[in-house]
Amino acid sequence: MNKLKFLLIFVLFALTTMAVAQEEEGEKAEKSEGTGQQSQAPLQVVSKFDFVPGEQVLFFDDFASDNLGDFPARWNTNSSGEVVTLGGFPGKWLSLQPGGTFYPETGKMFPDNFTFEFDMIIAFETEPGCLELDLYKALPDQAMNELAPGNGGAIKFEGHGISIFNWKDGGYADIANSADIDYIFDHNNKKIRISVSVQKQRMRLYVDAKKLFDVPRFFPVGTEIDRLRFALGSCEADGYKPYISNFRFAVGAPDMRNKLITEGKLVTRGITFDSGSDKIKAESNGTLREIAGVLKDNPAVRVKIVGHTDSDGDDAANMILSKNRAAAVKMALSDQYGIDASRMETDGKGESQAVSPNTTPEGKANNRRVELIKL
Repeated sequence: MNKLKFLLIFVLFALTTMAVAQEEEGEKAEKSEGTGQQSQAPLQVVSKFDFVPGEQVLFFDDFASDNLGDFPARWNTNSSGEVVTLGGFPGKWLSLQPGGTFYPETGKMFPDNFTFEFDMIIAFETEPGCLELDLYKALPDQAMNELAPGNGGAIKFEGHGISIFNWKDGGYADIANSADIDYIFDHNNKKIRISVSVQKQRMRLYVDAKKLFDVPRFFPVGTEIDRLRFALGSCEADGYKPYISNFRFAVGAPDMRNKLITEGKLVTRGITFDSGSDKIKAESNGTLREIAGVLKDNPAVRVKIVGHTDSDGDDAANMILSKNRAAAVKMALSDQYGIDASRMETDGKGESQAVSPNTTPEGKANNRRVELIKL
């Protein structure tokens, strides 16, 4: 009898506990509805880095041929600047001085579709100043520091964040926006990779691996561009010093699907490596993703991946390097994008099959390439 009473007491206690728990959950749900809070897990948004650099390099400068302390020979300015080295960051950098504008002498009208990329370091003491990047058509008698007339647009690294705006008929037009307000502030004395793709009116802007802007009609209809300039001096800040390097300007991205499937050969310069290394740079992800997409859509296609280098360094070392880079591309496509390794062969040609003279930075950049040949 005692055992039966104990069992009944235990059952009643359990039922009471469950009822109280359900009532508390109901109260929590009512409170959530009253405050507008969601009871389910928040939506996870995943953004992809889909920047694909242009196929044919029209201008490239890493300032390797310029003397330290000089202003680079292939740029122009109304102020001053100098080529420097920075501790902890490889290569040479152009230090932009306050109050000036600076532009690469590309020498021709930009194509309708083009891309440009560069590394940037912004250093400051307490607060960042601002650096503007303008895209416009220069007039023959226009002073370098004049606001760009006609149609165009600008990217501004100002204060803590990044903003864009455009011009139409010499005045401000209808696009003005800003993003990632604390990005510049949080990256003081750190390298940032800027990548921009222009397709007629459309402009896409990437900062490191993130797409910040994708504006379908950023440039007004009929916009012609023949100059890209950096302007420094519209707002000053203590110790504010911007540096740029590895500036690459190219004709718009290739049609990878058509090149590989229809023509049987795809040449890409969008897969890049650390100097003298087979380590693939992070900015290659957009190109690798595009190639993987073509291969996934055509599962019967097999390819040979062939690496090529410029002429810098020893011939034999370049041959080994090109083979290792091709193998690295195969591994990335297999491990990161799920392409069956048995569908890919690799080879390397070193510097033996140059497509441009190795006498200019652009020629060397065009020779550093990866080819995929349909088998």
